Amino acid sequence: MDYGMPNLIENETLEQDIALCKRLHLNFIELNTNFPEYQIEKLEDTERLLQLAEEAGIYYTIHIDEMLNIADFNPIVRAAYLETVRRTIEVAKKLAPLKKKYSTSEALSNLPMTINMHMHHGIVVTLPDQKVLIYEKRFEEYRKHFMEFRDLVEEWIGDSEIQIAIENTDGFRDFEKKAIEEVLQSDKFALTWDIGHSNATNEIDQPFIREHRAKLKHFHIHDGCTNPVQDHMALGNGTIDLRERLQFAKDCGARCVLETKTIKALEESCKWLEEVTL
Repeated sequence: MDYGMPNLIENETLEQDIALCKRLHLNFIELNTNFPEYQIEKLEDTERLLQLAEEAGIYYTIHIDEMLNIADFNPIVRAAYLETVRRTIEVAKKLAPLKKKYSTSEALSNLPMTINMHMHHGIVVTLPDQKVLIYEKRFEEYRKHFMEFRDLVEEWIGDSEIQIAIENTDGFRDFEKKAIEEVLQSDKFALTWDIGHSNATNEIDQPFIREHRAKLKHFHIHDGCTNPVQDHMALGNGTIDLRERLQFAKDCGARCVLETKTIKALEESCKWLEEVTL
């Protein structure tokens, strides 16, 4: 498998992240556009990104802004998020050839470059006796925007080797599953399984994810506990059956981001992986 790392808050530059990635013998870095140093105008300096990656022998995936809300009812806001996706896809087109060079196998080199995204749950309206999700209540409008998003993504990606992978976070809502199933009909969309998020929510997303196993192309791997809930722990420090999850990722032909949040936890995770035989 190919293993990668996220940008870490302890590092302030891409050069620092790349040095760590190379030292730990990882294959790629997931560029997180929530960080100021990875905003779209910075990513569009692709010559710099390519040069640094070539020198280190690594490639990239991209984690798009976690606040991405392509179904926002405000057309001005929605248009801004859609434009963010379009420009990110243009960046990905230029960075995608790196995976051909630096993946560990031909199968993984042929796996499309991942742009990872979260589902935005929308606004909650609090009534005297219940809470109502406005996207669920106005589902047809929500669905229409998602179908427009799917069509635009297909147009923007074209024949490039890129996929947008939808990640589980704190549990997919039922209305979100309906929208996800429709966009997954397109080969430009895939799924990310974040096993730590899944564990922290008592595995409520696992049946849906396993049901769509053929669309699983990306994993976020970290350990965790449920009592009390802890997440993004170094591999081997929690209670998740990591060997089973890693074997499942391998069987799916997916990439894995070791999504710990500190350098120490990432180092411990790489050490744990060295001692594991799948």
